[in-house]
Amino acid sequence: MIVNKTDAYTSIKPSNADDNSSINILEFSKELIEKYPIFKSDNLIIDFSNNFNIELDEILLFSQLAMDHKNNKKSFVIVCNGFDIDEIIMVPTFKEAEDVVEIEEIERDLGI
Repeated sequence: MIVNKTDAYTSIKPSNADDNSSINILEFSKELIEKYPIFKSDNLIIDFSNNFNIELDEILLFSQLAMDHKNNKKSFVIVCNGFDIDEIIMVPTFKEAEDVVEIEEIERDLGI
């Protein structure tokens, strides 16, 4: 798990996401859930932008965590191309994920 914290968000991606090797999304989701208490007060960007072989059922592993995080008044965005799921905010690029976090923070500040 590669974690990058900024003032606005924490981005997390699988450890081997940059080396084109197979990523075990189930193991990654278990690790994220296990370490979630560390990140629960952060806006989260889960970065699968370098993984072209991710399946819908693997993305759905994060749906409960995404709903819980949103109920905690924090953003949860997955960077991944090719899927549209109502429960999870998904965008195709990391820049768009940063924009979503910024917009949601503004909305929360305004009470929207």
